[in-house]
Amino acid sequence: MPERALPLILAVDDTEANLDILVETLGDEYDVAVALDGEAALDLAGDTPPDLILLDIMMPGMDGYQVCEALSRSLLTRNVPVIFLTALTDERDEARGLALGAVDYITKPFSPELVKARVRNHIELKRHRDRLEELVQERTWELSMTQEAAMESLGTLAECRDPETGGHIQRTRNYVRMIAAALARAPKHAGVLNDTEVFNLHRSAPLHDIGKVGIPDSILLKPGKLTPEEFAVMKTHTLLGAKAIAAAEKRLGANSFLRHAHEIALSHHEKWDGSGYPNGLAGEDIPLAGRIMAVADVYDALISHRVYKASMPHSRAVAIIQEGSGTAFDPEIVAVFLELAEEFRAVALENADYDEERETLKQ
Repeated sequence: MPERALPLILAVDDTEANLDILVETLGDEYDVAVALDGEAALDLAGDTPPDLILLDIMMPGMDGYQVCEALSRSLLTRNVPVIFLTALTDERDEARGLALGAVDYITKPFSPELVKARVRNHIELKRHRDRLEELVQERTWELSMTQEAAMESLGTLAECRDPETGGHIQRTRNYVRMIAAALARAPKHAGVLNDTEVFNLHRSAPLHDIGKVGIPDSILLKPGKLTPEEFAVMKTHTLLGAKAIAAAEKRLGANSFLRHAHEIALSHHEKWDGSGYPNGLAGEDIPLAGRIMAVADVYDALISHRVYKASMPHSRAVAIIQEGSGTAFDPEIVAVFLELAEEFRAVALENADYDEERETLKQ
């Protein structure tokens, strides 16, 4: 929203003479809008939130207290400072107004110089508060972007040891976001998957295979089927990744943004029927983050070209995921995946590493 040339003051009083005094007193330094009753004041404040409201208490219809309560309930006006204009002198009336959120009182008949001083002080306080909130928001955004960049960089570090999986991180993180956002709309997950949780899952997904940095090249880059002994080593990437993330998580606390990354790294190879690794968890004992990542990761592995296999047609990959419902994968997540299958294909096409993948994705 463009910054106004002058701060906007809304003056509310059922006596026109009082409004005239306020306009004359403040008009040289501020834009002043006026309202003769509470209903009109709420309409004006809702259309264009002012920087400050001068509000009479004793008015017909809605009194000032009721107007102040209504202002505090609206997201648009809840942070607009309110100064009560009143002939009341009882301390109980003053306390009531302050309890409702008013920042100050000016008693009638009011002195123009006092009105100017009070308004100037509270406008300046609001300006500082707004700027502080902007700085906090900027810092929060910068911190969030730093965290996301760090996780993506670490995930890329793990993937760069296998040069054939360049788009894997971008594809899987988008698959995870799509599944999580769809699950968030279901009543079952309403109290768990809010926008922040969906965002944290999206940015944590790149760390799912971070443990592969600890797997020897002879196994990680082997252009063929692994022996049972080699596969046993490969499976340890889940434990290695979880251990690395847990060390950082310990410093930041259990509720840090790394919680999802830890769950994903450790459990994305667990299976719904308990036949997965590393802990043989089954059903909802597998963290939701891991169950989501499992579907995203397997779909991407199927449609991707590898040195040891060709890319698989999208339709076949979808069929395999569907066949794994209730055994390899959470049936609820598979149902969501099937609804989003075409969106998965679009993400895969946009981030494909090879022309071969683009061709098979069309099938």
